[in-house]
Amino acid sequence: MSILSSPSLQSRYDTLDAERCQTWSPEAVSRNVAQRQALVRDHARTPHVEVGDVLPPHFFSDVNGEQVSLDDLTASGPAVLLFFRFADCSACNIALPYYAESLAPALKSAGIPLVAVSAQPFPVLDDIRARHDLPFPVLNDPGLTLARILGITYVFDDTTREAAIARGDRSEALNGTENWELPKPTVLVLTPGRVVSFVEISPDWMRRPETDTILKALGLSKKSVSDAA
Repeated sequence: MSILSSPSLQSRYDTLDAERCQTWSPEAVSRNVAQRQALVRDHARTPHVEVGDVLPPHFFSDVNGEQVSLDDLTASGPAVLLFFRFADCSACNIALPYYAESLAPALKSAGIPLVAVSAQPFPVLDDIRARHDLPFPVLNDPGLTLARILGITYVFDDTTREAAIARGDRSEALNGTENWELPKPTVLVLTPGRVVSFVEISPDWMRRPETDTILKALGLSKKSVSDAA
């Protein structure tokens, strides 16, 4: 199957939704949907990054402990950052391979850096890169530092937090902090000087931008994907 004819990101999420309705209890499905709906309602009332904003200097860490700065990423032009929740997030394990298939080839051809970012500590964070053989780096945003500056984090509600604790989960394993907090999936395009030229935040993590939307923001096209494949 070619890149251009591969299933859209939303169709992949629709398939996951259908599978969950078959395998999860009705109560679990309802809780998941209610949480995402609440985040969408609350998002409009939360200040967050906008096009034209200039970000402060910031450093990520890679799997080897090396630092990667926003200025490094944008040294030669724009860069695309994919903020995601954590390595075992089912929706993230759909989104990142999708972007690897459909977005990464065009960006590589155009010389535009692409990185995925999460606050989850290494080495667990690197599992998602290894699992899907992602062709772009996965970087750590220590302590949700930049995600908080961007205004893209959310805090678990009581029900979700209690369910996570009952499963034996720990906030530190998800984000390296004592807070039950995660980034909302976000696609961010930065230009030199750390200027935001495009941003799409997904409070519902099962609704994320398609590759066409990102390519259009960069002045690229579907043909770029076809030529790069």
